Amino acid sequence: MVLWFVILYLLVSVGIGLFAATRVQNSKDFAVAGRSLPLPVVTATVFATWFGAEAVLGISSTFVKDGLRGVVADPFGSSMCLILAGLFFAPRLYRLNMLTVGDYYRFRYNRTVEVLCTLCVVASYLGWVAAQFKVLGLVFNVVTDGGVSQSVGIVIGAAIVLTYTTFGGMFSVAILDFVQISVIMGGLLYIASLVSGLAGGVGAVIGHAAAAGKLDFFPPATLTAWIPFIGAWMTMMLGSIPQQDVFQRITSAKDERTAVRGSLLGGTLYFLFCFVPMFLAYAATLVDPVKFGALLEQDSQLILPTLILQYTPMVAQILFFGAVLSAVMSCASATLLAPSVALSENVIRPTLSRLNDSEFLRLMRIVLVGFASVVLAIALWSDASIYKLVVNTYKITLVAAFIPLFAGLYWKRATTQGALCAIIGGVMTWIVCELFDAPDAVWPPQLIGFVMAGAGMIVGSFLSSRPSVSK
Repeated sequence: MVLWFVILYLLVSVGIGLFAATRVQNSKDFAVAGRSLPLPVVTATVFATWFGAEAVLGISSTFVKDGLRGVVADPFGSSMCLILAGLFFAPRLYRLNMLTVGDYYRFRYNRTVEVLCTLCVVASYLGWVAAQFKVLGLVFNVVTDGGVSQSVGIVIGAAIVLTYTTFGGMFSVAILDFVQISVIMGGLLYIASLVSGLAGGVGAVIGHAAAAGKLDFFPPATLTAWIPFIGAWMTMMLGSIPQQDVFQRITSAKDERTAVRGSLLGGTLYFLFCFVPMFLAYAATLVDPVKFGALLEQDSQLILPTLILQYTPMVAQILFFGAVLSAVMSCASATLLAPSVALSENVIRPTLSRLNDSEFLRLMRIVLVGFASVVLAIALWSDASIYKLVVNTYKITLVAAFIPLFAGLYWKRATTQGALCAIIGGVMTWIVCELFDAPDAVWPPQLIGFVMAGAGMIVGSFLSSRPSVSK
């Protein structure tokens, strides 16, 4: 029954995505939905883009093992990213009427900065999208009771997401996000009510988690504890801001006010709702401590699927896997589209002879298929956890792309030379620190790289003969 529902749900989703594709008439429709989305859709697509594999399975399993301190990067850092983007970046970026965040680097600095930052942004999506594909494989494996291996499931899931994203672009992503958010929220809230009853009530679960120290958020008052804590928080909070998917949500809105409000509402909704999977996963350890304690050691990402399949009625199973599929598919499609558009617009297109709009639209679709193929290979070969795949992706944008974006918007003295010094200094320092990073090191490599990027921007800008004043 669950399997047939999954198949039906996937068919309906693809149908909706292909129907939305009929609205794509040009490259602007494909990349930013024609800058026409109303507030409810912008809010939904901001929330659904982030509420993916790591939110349902990655964050929840990490919380059970490490408590709130273990999930400081996501959802605490990631939701703050969306709120900061809405408050300080959305108004200025929306007015520029650009297709990609890479366009801003060219507008503010030069072509070299545009290419370097775009390549870093594109690279950051590899782990994120791979995590979504891995969860799709996990879902197919679970609902078929092992009949479909995780590897085969990854391939099937990637093919489905790629189909409607390739044809419909941002219109398909946005419309599906709006439909799927109701499935996500309704399904998970219903399941939470069932599971809380099995575990003795909401109060019992929260009380047990508090007694076990899982709700302790701030680390001890020592530098050796606080510096890694801040580094993990900043990686997602600031490293996610220069992302093309965040930029697309801002520029897809029908007006500036909608862009700001949609980002703030979506970020707040994301933060609050991430606690539902965390509650479910921890409640599982109270329902059957022996079974889920063993599963925690073997593969913590299977805690939620196992709980739902073995301890809830059929309707809850259908709703859970519907919610998981909704979260993963909406997130995967958006994060496939974003780097493909950026790579096409800011790296490949300028190297070709002048393309008309239909040729550029075709280029974006070809690049999307190629990027999906690379990510599929990573998903099949990587043995990293879903949470680590997601969190590690934003280190490169933190050390390379954030400082040039922030300084370009808020510091008139920022120059092209300063941006190049920030990128090179930040990335090189980060790479060296990663290579020689000791297990007991206090300073995270990405935090050192971030500091060096800031220093590079300041020193490089003051040594420049002429500042690049923002237009």
